[in-house]
Amino acid sequence: MSFDVDIHLRRGETDVRAAFRTGDGITVLFGPSGIGKTSVLNMVAGLLRPDRGSIRVQDRLLFGADTDLPPERRRAGYVFQDARLFPHMRVEANLRFGRPSPEDWSQIVGLLALAPLLDRWPRSLSGGEAKRVAIARALLAGSDFLLLDEPLASLDAARGDEILTLIERIRDERGLPMLYVTHDRREAERLASHIVEMERQ
Repeated sequence: MSFDVDIHLRRGETDVRAAFRTGDGITVLFGPSGIGKTSVLNMVAGLLRPDRGSIRVQDRLLFGADTDLPPERRRAGYVFQDARLFPHMRVEANLRFGRPSPEDWSQIVGLLALAPLLDRWPRSLSGGEAKRVAIARALLAGSDFLLLDEPLASLDAARGDEILTLIERIRDERGLPMLYVTHDRREAERLASHIVEMERQ
């Protein structure tokens, strides 16, 4: 079981509820904007605390039953809508921030074709290049699973397709569980091993 989530959070007038159990591959949280998909991702990451419930990833309890692991102990790689690269560091320094092993470095830099970008500054990257670097940094942090929040936001169709193909390669070659947020039905159907449809409460 990759993700076993049953959580509830009250935010003002809005209830965010999610309950799902999924197997290997990519679990897509699908639904309209503003429904709480990113809040669910943030609760799994430990950036937001549910009012009640439980969160398990790969049978490891992250929240519930007197357990609330801090974000740095959850071993989650988070890819945000914007790349959030350190602007004062070149690409290589951004990628080495999590102190990756030499084996991981070689595999992931090769998988994401990042060698030509290593000496560049984040401000010089295109949207697609910055997203590749952000995904690589999440992988190189020693993550047990990935959280991806609308990773195609702000990309044109061609760059978006490149990122989707890359995510499929990571799924197939690395085997990491992923929790992926989108409001695009075609995107969800292309990627998902499991689709969790969120509805307004």
